[in-house]
Amino acid sequence: MRPYSIPGLVLVVFGVIALAIRSITFFTTDTVVGPLGFFAWDVAKPHTIFINPIAGLIAIAIGVALMMAARRPAAG
Repeated sequence: MRPYSIPGLVLVVFGVIALAIRSITFFTTDTVVGPLGFFAWDVAKPHTIFINPIAGLIAIAIGVALMMAARRPAAG
């Protein structure tokens, strides 16, 4: 394999995943102290990361371009 084909394949895979998954949600846990100060409880806060579909399309396009550049025969 040529040196650019592996990064190209990785970009294509990440681009397809970015198009398939629109957002990623994860939770963090914070300890909240009550108004009187002696009660505390854990609160799970959601955080969502949105993935733009254009980023997936750009990753696929660059990945395909790298794989096609790897197939080009060497001059000589």
